[in-house]
Amino acid sequence: RMSLREHALSLFRSAVSTVQPAPMLKRAVKLQGDGCPQLLVKGQAFPVKRDLYLVGFGKAVLGMAAAAEEILGDHLIRGIINVPLGIQESLQLAGMQEMLLKPHSKIQVIEGAKNNLPDPEALKGAVAIQKLAESLTVDDLLLVLISGGGSALLPAPILPILLEEKEKLTKMLASRGAAIHELNIVRKTLSLLKGGGLARLAYPAQVVSLILSDVIGDPLDIIASGPTAASSHSVQDCLQILTKYNLLHNLPKSVEKVLSSSPTKPTAPEDYSHVCNIIIGSNTLALDEAKHQAEGLGYTTLILSTAICGEVSHVAMLYCQLIRLVCLGFTGLGEGPLSDDVRGNLLQLVAELEIPGLNLTEILQALRGLGPERPVCILAGGETTVQLQGTGKGGRNQELALRVGLGLHRAQAMEVSSPPGRCEILFLSGGTDGQDGPTEAAGAFCSPELVDEALQEGLDVEAFLSNNDSYTFFSQFQGGHHLLVTGLTGTNVMDIQAILIRAM
Repeated sequence: RMSLREHALSLFRSAVSTVQPAPMLKRAVKLQGDGCPQLLVKGQAFPVKRDLYLVGFGKAVLGMAAAAEEILGDHLIRGIINVPLGIQESLQLAGMQEMLLKPHSKIQVIEGAKNNLPDPEALKGAVAIQKLAESLTVDDLLLVLISGGGSALLPAPILPILLEEKEKLTKMLASRGAAIHELNIVRKTLSLLKGGGLARLAYPAQVVSLILSDVIGDPLDIIASGPTAASSHSVQDCLQILTKYNLLHNLPKSVEKVLSSSPTKPTAPEDYSHVCNIIIGSNTLALDEAKHQAEGLGYTTLILSTAICGEVSHVAMLYCQLIRLVCLGFTGLGEGPLSDDVRGNLLQLVAELEIPGLNLTEILQALRGLGPERPVCILAGGETTVQLQGTGKGGRNQELALRVGLGLHRAQAMEVSSPPGRCEILFLSGGTDGQDGPTEAAGAFCSPELVDEALQEGLDVEAFLSNNDSYTFFSQFQGGHHLLVTGLTGTNVMDIQAILIRAM
């Protein structure tokens, strides 16, 4: 009988492999016909009347570009992609040749955005992309590849604003407590290419964007700051944010100039009929594949949500209560005061977390009839947040796994009525990009037994958590066997969580 850890690992790997740039692109894009060739994207046809160009920016774009060039062949005239600093070398070292461009590629690669921050190199790439877009004619087709991390790789402030002035303003806003969506609105307003800017510059050419989403709900105007999607914000929104944080009166002259010359009233909505934005990969796609695999392994499988968000300690409590409910069902206590108690806790947590698309009534209904004869798999995806308090080493996925393990251990200690050993439980949380915080792990596996073992060895699990030191905790057991280490995956659709439960 395979261990739950082996099952969880295989589910995670299959989910990630289905959103790998090359297979994903090859499923979505085909080139058809010789006389007047057509680019087919998910069933939509775009005639290639004259020349085909390609631009791209983001963490997963190198692999997407390599696959695109293979599909487009000689029809591709020229391409420019902006990718993170050092990514070509990292993929080379990891032996991921299929993610790299061929030696005589027509695509120019510019690396920049060190530490995921806009820098002069990223600006150089953005300006090259801008020039290419501006040179296009009505008969050209521009294929745009977009993935997470694209925002930092496409910095082109509206002149005369300098990159450092825009950065300084963003930092000032952040230091005054502005939320990430507020920062993005200000960035977009001062940017030439974001908020639909790239699509406007490429007009009248046909623009087809292929997008790998790393944002909850896949909003087109938020992923990489929406360079080919109409912005849902105006200059007015930007001014309101600057006023809110008391920055309207100490702006750089260049920023003042740009804001005062922009129309404050939203102008007539621009025509984006020359643009087609298509999401070819997302967390939903990855979870659907994991569900398919889990069912093949004999699990009754539920997808909780692809939009799990919120503080990691609250999300851990949500998972613990769900697991307790399944285990109570397995031990014949699915109805009764204890289960009612757990359901009440769940309702409260779901209300507090406000997770989009999480239908608790449906989930509870599905869990009601489950007995111990078949193992259960609950899958979810999204991105949690950690309030950093300590100086330890870890990441949000490792911390979530450890918090779930500790929560289950505590619940079992309190429930004398349910004899331990009735349920075997494993919880996995991992980042689909293969990275979790500043560690080489993508996440971790945890179980209540691991926490028991740690406590027996005199380790203070609570202390590891309050120091945000989950990586060090997991490293101490069986040579790091509980860490999920995949190496760079070359893709990114946020995080994936898997709960596996079977009767002993």
